[in-house]
Amino acid sequence: MSQPAISHGERMPARHNRSPRWSWDSFRKRVFAPGVSHAVMIITVLLTLIPLIYAVLLATQVPEQYYQFPPRILPGSSLLDNSRYAWDIIHMDRLLLNTTIISLVVAIGKIFLSILAGFAFVYFEFPGKGWVFILILLTHMLPVPVRIVPTFELLDQMGWVDTYAGLTIPFLASATGTLLFRQLYQTIPPSLADAARMDGAGPMRFLWSIVMPLSRTNIAALFLVEFIYMWNQYLWPLIIANSDATRVVQIGLKQLVATDAAVDWHYLMAGTVISTLPPLIVLIVLQHSLLEGMSLYEEKS
Repeated sequence: MSQPAISHGERMPARHNRSPRWSWDSFRKRVFAPGVSHAVMIITVLLTLIPLIYAVLLATQVPEQYYQFPPRILPGSSLLDNSRYAWDIIHMDRLLLNTTIISLVVAIGKIFLSILAGFAFVYFEFPGKGWVFILILLTHMLPVPVRIVPTFELLDQMGWVDTYAGLTIPFLASATGTLLFRQLYQTIPPSLADAARMDGAGPMRFLWSIVMPLSRTNIAALFLVEFIYMWNQYLWPLIIANSDATRVVQIGLKQLVATDAAVDWHYLMAGTVISTLPPLIVLIVLQHSLLEGMSLYEEKS
């Protein structure tokens, strides 16, 4: 079958092999923005790690090494000797035990009370609920240093000075935890509560069987934050703890700083490195739950 002839006035349609165009917007989204973000993160991580690396470096050296010029940037061989001296001179075992007990009690107590408070604000009706929640949030305006004098006088009258109760109970209430769990429980569909009620489950059964599993990520995050917060407490333990039986590790490290002589930085840094290990272990244990929660949040977003 013959093809139709093409007259001289007609032109064949041009075929263009279009190559992908790289505009500034696509370059900014695919290359520039991720590159800047990674560069900022790398710089931030390095700035955060430099003091820790320097502390570990000093913990391995002796004064003749870290006082020399130019500074020695290679680790020494005295880490075990420095750590053993710091451990024995301030009784590090007792300090770590006290700090661990206090941090665990406060973290677990805050989570328990915050879960109950958040659950009550979402699933129960009572007079003045909104005002009570506002008053709880207003406690953020009264940090621990502002409340030290009246809190100390109250605990002194109760006989709780230099006790574990005095070191833990003032920190058990948490406006942050209450807000965290209240906001979480408000995202749970009301149909779950209705279905549990129809199945004959009471409030506590609903809390334990349905709400608590959904709160796992928030519990891990709040536990990590509160554990590290209490581990680093210095001012309140300095005031309330007067004996070795209740003294915490941050106060013990201060004993390694001599007031009438040069500071033995190798012993101080060795003790500091030891004191950072428990929070680091907690972070490593809970990092899976935290990353899982972040990924779920990104999927929902």
